[in-house]
Amino acid sequence: MLTLPLEQMTVEEKLQVMEELWSDLCCNQSQVPVPQWHKDILDRREKLIKKGKVALVDWEAAKKRIADRIS
Repeated sequence: MLTLPLEQMTVEEKLQVMEELWSDLCCNQSQVPVPQWHKDILDRREKLIKKGKVALVDWEAAKKRIADRIS
């Protein structure tokens, strides 16, 4: 197991390590396990979309709606 000296790392170094990890995980998505509960939620949402009970929202509009709620 790899151990990082987190207490000795700067915030910038920690963020850089996180970026590298995410980048690597994105390149190997098929190896990342999806929890069953997450798959269940996505399946339910997909069914609602197909039935026309909910609509997709543009990402920019969604971000604005979230920002409006928390401000």
